[in-house]
Amino acid sequence: MSDDHTTGGELVPEEPIENPGLPEHLPRPTDVDPAAEKRAERQVATLFGLSAVMALLFCVSYFAIGKRDVVLGMEALQLALGSTLGLALLFIGIGAIQWSRKLMSDHEIVEYRHSAASPEEDRAEAIAALQAGIDDSGIGRRPLVRNSLLGAMAFLGLPAIVALRDLGPLPGKKLETTVWRTGMRVVQDVDGRPIRPEDMQIGQLVNAEPAAFFPSEDGEEAEVPEHEILAAKAKAAVILVRMQPDDLKDQDRAANWGVDGILCFSKICTHVGCPISLWEQQTHHLLCPCHQSTFDLADNGKVIFGPAARHLPQLPITVDAEGFLVAKDDFDEPVGPSYWERG
Repeated sequence: MSDDHTTGGELVPEEPIENPGLPEHLPRPTDVDPAAEKRAERQVATLFGLSAVMALLFCVSYFAIGKRDVVLGMEALQLALGSTLGLALLFIGIGAIQWSRKLMSDHEIVEYRHSAASPEEDRAEAIAALQAGIDDSGIGRRPLVRNSLLGAMAFLGLPAIVALRDLGPLPGKKLETTVWRTGMRVVQDVDGRPIRPEDMQIGQLVNAEPAAFFPSEDGEEAEVPEHEILAAKAKAAVILVRMQPDDLKDQDRAANWGVDGILCFSKICTHVGCPISLWEQQTHHLLCPCHQSTFDLADNGKVIFGPAARHLPQLPITVDAEGFLVAKDDFDEPVGPSYWERG
């Protein structure tokens, strides 16, 4: 390269040295021998094909080799997965190197030094140079190399897809349901004590859970296994509030979903899932402590302030034969923070 000099206020590039002492450029065998060129092209395509084979073997190994199988004192599955995935990447890399060394254009170029600012002419020149590089790569003229590379890259995605299986089973409908069901009692979240309507005063808020998390009165174990309780509680937690029936804005819904002004809502904020129980008795507002989303429980849990995008899900409740509050059914919509399928 050469430095620029200034003429009349304009930056003018100097011409490069005619002969800086570089050895004479010699053409590669693939530049002068069509047979060598074809041979190199087949070599590159073979390397890309071997990469695809290794990607397939990764998938086969994942399903065919047992997790307890041992080879050479090592876990056979881990050895197979690591080897096949490593070779798949290696073959693509070697193929790309061979492609650039033997098949892409082989000539020297000169780049002038210029000011940091890039005028439109230079930008156009850069785009033209990029296009020239694409043309020089020969990807349009060598469908065998191009198609084998695309195939190898496509097969390389298979190991990633198969490996996602180790993240665990798909959640299915579990994100949309909780352990609440018809007839399940609403109990205190601390000691599991069932709640009667007369136990609650006007303006009171009670943190509650489904009875499935607690042993029954006759000594039977909780319905939900201990190792699943934490995850299930995160979705099933609720709050009970009692308001004056006349303060409720939707009287018909209050009659079908509540008991004498007692309503039950999810405790999980619909913004990012914080637990909420900051209760304003006079306004009937419930505030989230994380980002100040505010819900009007007298108006079916409607959002009146903050970033939450959905109202607070409500659990329909009634009274069983013994006078305790029970769920009529599960929530009629997913609880917790909004995600891409909910809008």
